[in-house]
Amino acid sequence: MADWTKGRSEAQAIAEPWTRQGGPGGAIVLFDRDGVRESASGGFAVIEHRVPFTADTQNRLASISKHVCAALLLREGVPLAETLGSFIPELPEALGAVPLGRALDMTGALPDMMEALWQQGTPYTASLSAAEIFAAACRLPGLNAEPGSEMAYSNTGWRLAQVILERRTGKGATQLVEELMAPASLPIRFVSDESEVVPGLATGYWHDGQDWRRGFYGFNFSASGGMAGSAAGLARWAAGLMAGRGSQAGLLDRLAAPRQFADGSQSGYRLGLVASQLGGVKVIGHGGSLTGYRNHMLMAPEQGVGVVVLTNREEDALWPALRVLAALTGEPLPGDSESMLTGLYAAEDGPFWAEFAGGAISFMGGYEKLVSDNEGGMRSVPAYLDVRLKEETDGALTGRIGGVSRRLLPVPAETALDERLVGRWRDTQLDVEITIHADGTASWPWAGTIGRETRLTPLPGGRALADLAHGPWRHRPCLWLQPDGSLRLAGHRSRILHFHRIEGGQS
Repeated sequence: MADWTKGRSEAQAIAEPWTRQGGPGGAIVLFDRDGVRESASGGFAVIEHRVPFTADTQNRLASISKHVCAALLLREGVPLAETLGSFIPELPEALGAVPLGRALDMTGALPDMMEALWQQGTPYTASLSAAEIFAAACRLPGLNAEPGSEMAYSNTGWRLAQVILERRTGKGATQLVEELMAPASLPIRFVSDESEVVPGLATGYWHDGQDWRRGFYGFNFSASGGMAGSAAGLARWAAGLMAGRGSQAGLLDRLAAPRQFADGSQSGYRLGLVASQLGGVKVIGHGGSLTGYRNHMLMAPEQGVGVVVLTNREEDALWPALRVLAALTGEPLPGDSESMLTGLYAAEDGPFWAEFAGGAISFMGGYEKLVSDNEGGMRSVPAYLDVRLKEETDGALTGRIGGVSRRLLPVPAETALDERLVGRWRDTQLDVEITIHADGTASWPWAGTIGRETRLTPLPGGRALADLAHGPWRHRPCLWLQPDGSLRLAGHRSRILHFHRIEGGQS
């Protein structure tokens, strides 16, 4: 039986410091199949005007939006086994051959548009419309990998899903979401971009080490992250999913149904939801992140309870949600990993690297907290990416990341930049140029002709990590030499840039 008193106390313990600090805040709502049961909130929705953040404050839901888009696809009977190209014939051949289902469960190897454009020098604060981003997607030269081989997060499939929905129904996303939410009068709406006015919307903030700063994200949001709603409203929607009321009957089972990799093994990522475990309780949910907003929604369907955490502060929301759910269900929180690794690791070849710090892993930029697997190894409690690793006697880490077997080796501290990387390089398909200097820096495209310098972190085997920081976000794509002397670039979400030398260095 759910312990609502303990759940409420834990929620209050999380929210109280937000008020005490006098900065941005959030709301935590506990619910069951019948609706909202308890809530706690703290801090400000708008610091400048001292507006309190409450359970009814409108907030950007970010990627929690994805399962709502999936619900619309299922309601409209869109066949997930059909290829993207069968719906959108103007897509490039490689993208068009990806089944819609794989585009949605993150196994489609679709380059993420934000990361792909960031690698080419477009700031994520640039105001780009849906049409402009779609046109850029239609120029993508290929995929990140073989579809079905790996779970790697990408918003592109969800952007394309919105196109499919709108073409199939003749309605815009705003109307489709409005119709979906109307039966229960839920205060959840579709928002196209940063410039759209949303009454009562909390302002997003991130901390620069000294002060809170406003977050900004210029790209069109799309169905991958364009919903806005309150914590109470989202909890009511999730309660309806668990109860299977009205038009939501059977919907959660379809959204949370297992998805498989090409080899038949099961992925933790479903249709806009992530399956995980808290003690003996099966959990399904999803997070959301936009600059200045961090959210998480968790449901324990068998127990019929859940929690929503919406914040307008650039801080982790998954662990607070887990703390409340653990208090609510009486399940123990997972323990810290016995091996608190620190440092940089890399695969023997290819662009695959990981950095460990503070009990967490950044795998090619995909961040997850690590806990003990109770078998001498470590695992993620996946916000998105399933990670399971064990340290071998030789210091190597072995296991699976995103469904793929990996072996990662410590990067020696004295690793020097491979001189073969030095020179000017150009990707002729995407018209992108970089210059790698002998002093270990690189000149990178940025905001048109402005450009920027990045310090490279050398890896063994003709590889190096760039460092592209912008606001609160950091992107560290890997450059690595190919046997034919060309140079590829890859992050967790985008691996399509391919350079050839045009000046300097060794050929």
